[in-house]
Amino acid sequence: MRKYYILVCLSLLLFGCASSKKATKAEIDNLTSLIKSKSFEIESEWAEPQVTYAMTQIANAGLLPVGSNSGNINLIGNSNFFRIKGDSVSAYLPYFGERQSGGSYGGNNIGIEFEGIPKNLNISEAKGNSYKISFSINDKNTTTENYNVVVRVYPSLSSTIYINSSQKHSITYRGKILFVK
Repeated sequence: MRKYYILVCLSLLLFGCASSKKATKAEIDNLTSLIKSKSFEIESEWAEPQVTYAMTQIANAGLLPVGSNSGNINLIGNSNFFRIKGDSVSAYLPYFGERQSGGSYGGNNIGIEFEGIPKNLNISEAKGNSYKISFSINDKNTTTENYNVVVRVYPSLSSTIYINSSQKHSITYRGKILFVK
């Protein structure tokens, strides 16, 4: 019985490692030209807020979209974007999580929204033929909140956006890159 168990574990390990896909030259070239053009948009499919007691209570109350939990929220069907066009960046991303300070009562600007020329924009090649884009920018609707943003884009045209806010808990978004005409 023990030999059978070891054989099954080794088989799963070998097949699991063999399924990892290497990026093709065409995918890498496509991503490189997209980054150099500085003209693309990302549509997020998932939001990953910090799991806190409050987020768990919201999930337990059934207030999150179907198929979501406190640490992984489905955004399909929700309007959102992250766009780079030349030296300018803009975004509207729904926010799920806790605000730590600031804000206004009765405000309707509760998402992450910014537009303009970012500070300290850095685009660099990263491991795995991916690219890392990092910058700082102020919120579009208030002068008191600012964001540190790191975007990772991969040859498969998938992306991860990490956002640290001066007033909210950090959040991550996963999505796909779209070409901007």
